[in-house]
Amino acid sequence: MSYSALAEQLAQRGVDIEQVKQRLKAQRIETPSWGYGNSGTRFKVFPWRGAARNVYEKLQDASVVHRFTGVCPTVALHIPWDKVDDWHALSQYAESLGIRIGAINPNLFQDDSYKLGSLCHPDPAVRQQAIAHIEECIQIAHAVGSTIISLWLADGTNYPGQDDFRARKHRLLESLQAIYPKLGGCRLLIEYKFFEPAFYHTDIPDWGVAYSLALKLGEKAQVLVDTGHHPQGTNIEHIVAFLLDEGKLGGFHFNNRKYADDDLIVGSINPFELFLIFCELASAEEDPRTQACAQQVAYMIDQSHNIEPKIEAMILSVMNVQTAYAKALLVDRARLRAAQEAGEVLEAHRILQEAYETDVRPLLAQVRLEMGLEPDPLEAFRRSGYAERVAQERGSVSPGGAGYPG
Repeated sequence: MSYSALAEQLAQRGVDIEQVKQRLKAQRIETPSWGYGNSGTRFKVFPWRGAARNVYEKLQDASVVHRFTGVCPTVALHIPWDKVDDWHALSQYAESLGIRIGAINPNLFQDDSYKLGSLCHPDPAVRQQAIAHIEECIQIAHAVGSTIISLWLADGTNYPGQDDFRARKHRLLESLQAIYPKLGGCRLLIEYKFFEPAFYHTDIPDWGVAYSLALKLGEKAQVLVDTGHHPQGTNIEHIVAFLLDEGKLGGFHFNNRKYADDDLIVGSINPFELFLIFCELASAEEDPRTQACAQQVAYMIDQSHNIEPKIEAMILSVMNVQTAYAKALLVDRARLRAAQEAGEVLEAHRILQEAYETDVRPLLAQVRLEMGLEPDPLEAFRRSGYAERVAQERGSVSPGGAGYPG
């Protein structure tokens, strides 16, 4: 279908196409530095010829994704993986590429000291080490102009009786309370994960625990939803709606999974779920009660590509997020509300289905053309020859270990 035909069809449905296009143009999606280097699973990391070897090359690749998509102006960093001596120079380099440094992610799971946990560790010296690292990351955020600290802990236990649940809870809260006053202009986004790498229990296993911690800390603390960090069958869109209504949804780590935390391309396994998540987000953007929270939600990709071409995988991920948002913007909310209030169950469902089944590719192509971009970012990247050039320049570097587990 052509764009003009789609626009006519949407107009007949009462869709304000110009408003939809403006919201799509305003969408921003952050990509992760670790998605551009050699990374993968705990079993094996398959090196990709041309993968970024350092943070400067990661920024270079991220700028290419932004150049072709137009909506990825920031890059999340992981410390110490991306640590440099001169943060001002790194920021300047990013700006010279037309991008900025985004969320700062502390690493509290790879040091030998963290064998029994980090902020929950029984030893106060280890907890202090973890606190100092997060404070270092806050200082880095201030130096590069970032406003987000994205915190995921691998803390947990492997055996019943290994440690005291309540004692660990108190250590965690006390550690976070020591960090909170140092945030300055940053938000602390608390991520959760119901299992892995600990086998018996995880200290922040779900959104409820993360939400409780954020409530106790204050308004600068919010919950980060990783779409791969839930048990099978979890209604993620309900979690999103609840956190939006509470003003505690801080951001997303987008990926997809079939079984567990598989780090698959977002929208590749369950695109309808992604659409439903964006239905809640789009609706919250229009509701005065939730608008403030919805407008500051950070949309971040969190994927470690193992067998896919790194940059192509990132571009496709971004396109899938754009597609889900575009479809969510087409929901006739007035009709939906009327059907809900009248108890018209199937009619309400059909209104969502109508938006989901709309082919929005012509709409997104038109939006990109109006932004001065190629209509298909992935095909444009493939034609650019960038992947072949960096493969020649960088070659193939053996990763020498397992990849990012979070």
